[in-house]
Amino acid sequence: MKYQNIREEELKNKVAQDYFWLYDCTKIIGNVDFCVSTLQTKKDPEEQKSLLWAESKKGASDIYKSIVQLILTIGKARTFDKFLPPDMLGAFDGEKIAFIPYNDIHDIFYINDFNWNVTPSNHDTKEFKLVLEKVKSIITKKATLFYFDTDDKELKQFIKRNFVVGKFGLTKTRIDKNNFMVIYNKWLQFVKPTIAVNWDAAKKNGIIDGDFYLADLLSQENNTLKEKLFVLLKHDHYELDRKIDEAGMFSSKRTEFTDKQAAHTQFWNKYDRPPKEEYWDYIVERRDLLVPQDVRERKGSFFTPQIWVELSQKYLTDVLGEDWQDEYYVWDCAAGTGNLLNGLTNKYNIWASTLDRQDVEVIHDRINNGANLLHDHVFQFDFLNDEFTKLPQGLQDIINNPEKRKKLVMYINPPYAEAGTGLGKSHKSGVAINNQTIIKYKKDLGKASNEIFVQFLIRIYFEISGCWVGNFSKTKILQSSNFDEFRKKYRPKLTKLFLTPADTFDNVKGKFPIGFFIWNTNIIDEFKSIKADVFNKDGELILIKKIYSYDDVKKGKINDWLRKYLDKSGFVIGIMHNNKTDFQHNNQVVITSDDNKDHTAPITVKNLIEMSIYLAVRKCIEATWLNDRDQFLYPNDGWQKDEEFQNDCLVFTLFSNNIQSKFGTNHWIPFTEKEVNARDKFESNFMSQFIAGKLKPSTTTDLFGAQQHRSTPLVFSAQAQAVLNAGRALWQYYHQQPHHNVNASLYDIREYFQGRNEAGKMNNKSTDETYMGHINTLREQLKQLAAKIEPKVYEYGFLKR
Repeated sequence: MKYQNIREEELKNKVAQDYFWLYDCTKIIGNVDFCVSTLQTKKDPEEQKSLLWAESKKGASDIYKSIVQLILTIGKARTFDKFLPPDMLGAFDGEKIAFIPYNDIHDIFYINDFNWNVTPSNHDTKEFKLVLEKVKSIITKKATLFYFDTDDKELKQFIKRNFVVGKFGLTKTRIDKNNFMVIYNKWLQFVKPTIAVNWDAAKKNGIIDGDFYLADLLSQENNTLKEKLFVLLKHDHYELDRKIDEAGMFSSKRTEFTDKQAAHTQFWNKYDRPPKEEYWDYIVERRDLLVPQDVRERKGSFFTPQIWVELSQKYLTDVLGEDWQDEYYVWDCAAGTGNLLNGLTNKYNIWASTLDRQDVEVIHDRINNGANLLHDHVFQFDFLNDEFTKLPQGLQDIINNPEKRKKLVMYINPPYAEAGTGLGKSHKSGVAINNQTIIKYKKDLGKASNEIFVQFLIRIYFEISGCWVGNFSKTKILQSSNFDEFRKKYRPKLTKLFLTPADTFDNVKGKFPIGFFIWNTNIIDEFKSIKADVFNKDGELILIKKIYSYDDVKKGKINDWLRKYLDKSGFVIGIMHNNKTDFQHNNQVVITSDDNKDHTAPITVKNLIEMSIYLAVRKCIEATWLNDRDQFLYPNDGWQKDEEFQNDCLVFTLFSNNIQSKFGTNHWIPFTEKEVNARDKFESNFMSQFIAGKLKPSTTTDLFGAQQHRSTPLVFSAQAQAVLNAGRALWQYYHQQPHHNVNASLYDIREYFQGRNEAGKMNNKSTDETYMGHINTLREQLKQLAAKIEPKVYEYGFLKR
């Protein structure tokens, strides 16, 4: 509630200030609570037009009863005889406001044999109940209701458009291709709960709320205008699942409203339905946006951006020839609403199938409005379950003929849902594990069987062999170790590939590449690498990137290298968290003081350099959408003789860890007490002694195993020394502060100056300008050091170019 815990007079003042500041809200007209008038002019100070008379109530109230109270107040004093009536009557409270045209209600003031001499605020009188009964249906049909919190922008637009002198009738919000999704999200809150549907059961049967919204949206006078939609609004109820039954009779299902359509009417009173006809096809075609996210992932209801549709067809032309659309057949077996087929010219060679009958009807409707497809070539088909005997005969003739299959292009953007595996995931019920294709090919796919798009590809490869495949998917099909078994079985020739940012696709979150792959299943090949064209979000070619399978890497990945240096017996100074070996998981690679997760390794004096190399190599190159799947590998031996590289990595790690002194002794301070003007002695001088080559075993025990490490001072590059200098200045400034922690780590220092927000997350900045100068200098020097380390990462084989 926007206005809560305030008195009614304050509520009226705030509503006037927040929404009616362009008007005069100071006039007192009879006993009406709240009046909005035009501003007085010097030219004619007597001519002030009333725009709104309203009843106000603090807290939350019944809008119907508030309007009835306003009617009784006006009728009792016959205010309309003394003042020119307004354009609108209304009522508001702390959470909402409603408007109703005066002309729609004014007849009530002239009813015969009615006792107006009752107390308007007494809701128990027979007169109050009589008026309520007479006007309730009018209010339901004609009132326009806004909630202050959720409809703020729309309310202000409504006032701007309708509070105009001499204006006749209400101007409602127009719906177009830019706002129909915003309105849908509001519809979900206010209308959906009043439709008599068990939505969980409906969802399991492929019925979604978005189809009801489309029926509402594309209607006039509560009757849907497009008969081909799966759900139709028929005045006061919905019809759906219309079909001819086995007896040849027309049948359909029907559902109504739980509140006699009151919420539905009030909601749509704010909007001008239907949208302009020029938007209809676009809105229907974008039905995918109305499909719940989990259903979209499972069924593939994803809209392929037109920029990539056009580019994919250009690439098919480059591979198959200028006349390919006349020489080849096309089957999109995960068609959704069919937008991937936009731009194809030979409708007699195009086939489209989709899991949902609703999508079939959408495509049929688009055909009626000019889409270049044939009705009989668009059909419902469950590609992962149904037998090919269910296909139209013309398509069966193609896939059953080996020569014709060579001229078939399976052109798809298939579902990408994944059954849960690995860290932080849980199984999605029925996703990727409950269909005939996975039952048949699970042994051939290994871990890749979790992916639905892989199931599409494997069935195509084995059961429509010889065809061409043009598909959109993630690049892990080529690079991930989880797909190595799949790559051994799926062996067509990959002839062409382009990559795009995933977030250019609707509702796809994350920074990773989506590729368009062109495969020739008539040629058996083992994928090792390919040069892929890389496009930015605007469709501009920005570079050529080589993509590797890594299946021929003999020594393994970087984690295999790190295992050589595990030390479970030495004194632990920190914990390395080292999850999977691609850029995608780099945010999980950290050094901390505590060991509370899997995939960790202790850091000791024996492996400090190697652990520092590991972290620096993983972190010195920024993770981007393009390198998301690139793998870090087992290096060659060149790094072993490069002490400058080793020391660069150590310094990078000293200022890129998450060590916190509250979890134990901080062994990571690279400076002496004297260097930073510390007010007391550090608990540990391990790191400064290690750097100086002065680390010596204790007289009682070899605490750090120092005799096994170098005894000469480390020599640093100019870039590493610049980082140390910037860090030293930061430590010196911190040790000047009151209430500081003498053993503070870099993480502790950042927390001290930056603080945390209400959610407990560390703030990005500090109000201390001197600190910000020091930390920004340190960050800039770290970037310079990272740039120096980067070429060595490739030279020593940690990454492939």
